[in-house]
Amino acid sequence: MITFSAFADEIGPNLDLQMDTCQANGVRCIDVRGIDNTNVADMTLEQAAEYRKRLHDRGFTVPCLGSPLGKIKISDDFEAHMDLLKHCCDVARAFGANRIRFFSFYPSEGRQITDQRGEVMDRLGRMIELAEKENIHLYHENESNIYGSSPDGVKDIFNTFKSDHLKGIFDPANFVTDGFKPYDDCWAAGLAELTDAFHIKDKFSGEGVCVPAGQGQGQFEDIFRDLASRDFDDYMTLEPHLAAAGQFSGHTGPELFEKAATALREMCDKTGLKYKTC
Repeated sequence: MITFSAFADEIGPNLDLQMDTCQANGVRCIDVRGIDNTNVADMTLEQAAEYRKRLHDRGFTVPCLGSPLGKIKISDDFEAHMDLLKHCCDVARAFGANRIRFFSFYPSEGRQITDQRGEVMDRLGRMIELAEKENIHLYHENESNIYGSSPDGVKDIFNTFKSDHLKGIFDPANFVTDGFKPYDDCWAAGLAELTDAFHIKDKFSGEGVCVPAGQGQGQFEDIFRDLASRDFDDYMTLEPHLAAAGQFSGHTGPELFEKAATALREMCDKTGLKYKTC
């Protein structure tokens, strides 16, 4: 059964507004990416503990951190990035979470990321090794311009690392951005077996902002019908990007968030995919 979560910073920076809007739309989980205009990777443990208490007092849980880990170039300082990963592991525990979203690196200036496979895998291997020691699960998201932007790149990562601490996030809109048909080219071509969670946004190729689930080229109906047949049981995180879409965040606002949440529920109902409400 699906549990809905959200990147609630798309609603606004204020935590009370985030919780009010999520609760009004049947969402009681928040994948923390930003609160009070502070990215989760920049939060202190004291801030995280305070936010967790406020979330807990309202009946919210934090399944996953929406970190920017892996959104650096291969030529950037990786040792500093490993320190940031360790900090994010501590922040995750402060929120009561054991999942961190991450990415698989941008190429060095003037290079193609596919030509830097060795460097990518070396860095991913070190990150996964640390996650295993910290008992944290790293959730890889497909995104433009990183090694795992294509279905072949994602499959290569998971074929290289056989770790219980490496999981997969499927983002249909990001595949559309890169010219792939999310069901035909990705889901049905091997990524169904490598997917543990979803980021929910849809879009049309060439457009900047996104549209609610099922209203773009994300092939949501095909994917969701297959999920229903598999009795898929994990999180779907609303990341609507309905008003703005950026490299590290997006904006939706309370009213558009309601449209995104309604579209997700309607798509689940249409395809017979069971979900929890609050």
